[in-house]
Amino acid sequence: MGYAQELFRAMGGFSNFAISFTIISVLSGCLTLFYSGITTSGFAAGSIGWPLVTIFVVIVALGMAELASAFPTAGGLYYWASKLGGPAWGWFTGWFNLIGQVAVTAGIDYGLAVSIDVLLNAWFPHFPATLGSVSGIDPATQWATLGIYAVVLIAHAILNIFGVRIVAFLNDLSVWWHIVGVCLIGGGVVVAALLHPSAPLNSAATLFAADPKYNASGFPAWYAFLLGLLMAQYTYTGFDASAHMTEETIGAETRAPWGVVMSVVVSAFAGYLVLMGLLMAAPDIGVKGAAGAINPVLYILEYRLGAVLGPLFFAVAVGAQFFCGMSSITTNSRMIYAFSRDGAVPFSRLWHQLDSGRTPRNAIILSATCAFVLAIPTVFNYVAYVAITSIAVIGLYISYVLPILLRVLTRSFKHGPWHLGSWGKPIGVIAVLWVICIAILFMLPTVNPITIVTFNYTPIVVLGTLLILVIWWTVSVRHWFKGPKIQGSATELANIERDVGETVLLDGEETASSH
Repeated sequence: MGYAQELFRAMGGFSNFAISFTIISVLSGCLTLFYSGITTSGFAAGSIGWPLVTIFVVIVALGMAELASAFPTAGGLYYWASKLGGPAWGWFTGWFNLIGQVAVTAGIDYGLAVSIDVLLNAWFPHFPATLGSVSGIDPATQWATLGIYAVVLIAHAILNIFGVRIVAFLNDLSVWWHIVGVCLIGGGVVVAALLHPSAPLNSAATLFAADPKYNASGFPAWYAFLLGLLMAQYTYTGFDASAHMTEETIGAETRAPWGVVMSVVVSAFAGYLVLMGLLMAAPDIGVKGAAGAINPVLYILEYRLGAVLGPLFFAVAVGAQFFCGMSSITTNSRMIYAFSRDGAVPFSRLWHQLDSGRTPRNAIILSATCAFVLAIPTVFNYVAYVAITSIAVIGLYISYVLPILLRVLTRSFKHGPWHLGSWGKPIGVIAVLWVICIAILFMLPTVNPITIVTFNYTPIVVLGTLLILVIWWTVSVRHWFKGPKIQGSATELANIERDVGETVLLDGEETASSH
């Protein structure tokens, strides 16, 4: 494909799946936005919203998987769009993906910082922790959370700089950590409720009702239910990681597509289990109950499991969120590395450099730094966190669907060994329509009345970014950016590989495995 093997190819199929599964992290997205979900449509945000969103996300994942098999490169979506539609499509796709990657890293790690803050408060009550809202902000809490957030980002950057081997190992460990965590949290509260019949589980009629009494958005119930879909849609982000890690995966043309699809499918079941367990066991998710607690998930765990086991189970979720943030930095840095390889990012030469361990250290540092900057507004306005998650969803899904749209429109697409056959185009059309719907939805107001404090600045960021990119492309980029570059002749590629320490040409899986 014209690129030298610079990154270290050591990941197997399970590790490739594991990184996407870890970034989706049902113990991160589901739990950090649990509050936002239940204060729109109550139980229905999880019981109905989760499976509804799942159907369409699987369709998007199938469309992406087919492209990952045809073009197994670290640039992933940017490279696909470039090959199918030309440099302009590739450049815009790449930048939306990059913005989404930074936003999702910020969303994950800031959510982790909030969870650590809450957990420390549970163990040490004097530690500042107050429920963030659009109406009341505790400055001590926000600054403490931002400080924890900085420490978390530094830790994740250091782990990634150590190299792909430790990241692969931790991602493999993360899969089992998540599975055990889902069983402990989703199953533990249900078992505890069954052992104490005085506080029975909620009925099916209650679980599947979009009750207006839980609607704190100020909008009609139907609109509030749609807003509640953000919890599921935000959780299902990051599964493009399997595509970004293809240059570090053995047999990537088949293993990466399965990583994309199976990470979504396994997350679908795991996420529904943990959500339904919490909702069945929830004593009250009204404003005076779980929704009014410092953290509604911890509130449910402590109510059912007590003041000792509850925080311990919550700590398991915090551990899962830590793995999730680490993997997000990994895939974000690979996107920056690949995009810079073709000169699409300012100071590309700096971000394309590898350290002695063949790790894009500079790209890792840039990823963590940008994520920190994006979360600074949360100190002054907690609703900024919801906006960050919306930006992540919109940016990433636009980048997911642009190559799929091009695959639908082109007649010259040559599929790889993993493909959808005649279903490719119908699946692509449905994926495009779904992303158009959610992109519009998550740019709409989230709280009524709309004030300077409650304003959703997502459309300003998304549309403002699009305007900047259009101007930048028109004035400058189109004159010099020609899309993916061939790094050189076979001899020149071999020299590049020799310089970074690559000693074995990967002709097939057998050779790759022995390497």
